[in-house]
Amino acid sequence: MQRRTLTRTGAVAGAFLLTASLAACGGNLGGDEESSGEDFPDGAVTLTIGQDPGGSTDLIGRALADPAAKDLDESMPVVNKPGANGAVAAKELEGKAADGQNLMVINASLIAITPLAVSEDEVVDIEDYEVVTGISQDDYVLVANPASGWKTVDDLIKSGKKVNFGTTGVGTGSQLSSQLLFNQAGVAGEDVPFDGGAPAMTAVLGEQVDVASIQLGEAYPQIEAGKLTPLVVFSKERNQYLEDVPTAIESGYDVPVSQYRAIVAPKGTPEATIDRLEEAFQAAFDDPAYQEFNEGQLLTPHEISGDEVVKEWTEARDSYAALVEEYNIDMGDAS
Repeated sequence: MQRRTLTRTGAVAGAFLLTASLAACGGNLGGDEESSGEDFPDGAVTLTIGQDPGGSTDLIGRALADPAAKDLDESMPVVNKPGANGAVAAKELEGKAADGQNLMVINASLIAITPLAVSEDEVVDIEDYEVVTGISQDDYVLVANPASGWKTVDDLIKSGKKVNFGTTGVGTGSQLSSQLLFNQAGVAGEDVPFDGGAPAMTAVLGEQVDVASIQLGEAYPQIEAGKLTPLVVFSKERNQYLEDVPTAIESGYDVPVSQYRAIVAPKGTPEATIDRLEEAFQAAFDDPAYQEFNEGQLLTPHEISGDEVVKEWTEARDSYAALVEEYNIDMGDAS
């Protein structure tokens, strides 16, 4: 499979024409005073979530918004604009003024995994944004119904069964982790995509699918209740909340897939504004209520700099593309 890449020549040319047009009419999107970042913040700072209310990304954004707003001494309304794994919101953010008044919680899967499943013009590139800060790590766990009798990945493999595996959608870390594991293990299977973790988990509980790769925060209550059996986690190291469950890497499979999130702003946002936003979100990270939220949602802090986010996510994108090509995996919509 050939990895898709974006051609940036047209984007650069378009930016040049837009700049020229604005200059001709005597104005620009921000103005010199705004572009310096000296007046930031100037009113409410909107935080957009590219997923539905109630999901992990939404809950994280809302948990961060209050303490960050307090540090900025401005309100931070959270607005949900779901669609295409966050691409709808991300594309809209690109067109916003680069003044720091509009931000987004963006998922690493949109940058590193979704490009493997969509057309070139739908790809979202992290280089098209200013990254304020990384947020946290959310791990995927492969779960089975206890009725299957499976307690490990080896049990699943030795069963010789063609496995129906539920995922949280096309172009997600859930899909990629499952596809890589079963292709490397030589397990025959069929991908059954759902619209999120809740319906995928419900399908496992109802034995409509054999297993599903689900984010730990969503699966953990059912694991604790004995209604789901965790077979393997897809993080690079064992998850602190499931210390007895091995990683796929430990089990002999090259499947390092976790969900990461970050705060981004439109490209060209002044450095001083990015620095002030980073300071506000650091205050949120230090807030005891937010730390308690992290523990309650089984999230691992991953509060790295914007430059580190870009490096990490770009490397992950290239690594995933190579693995998908190596194992001849089709990440497109099977429907």
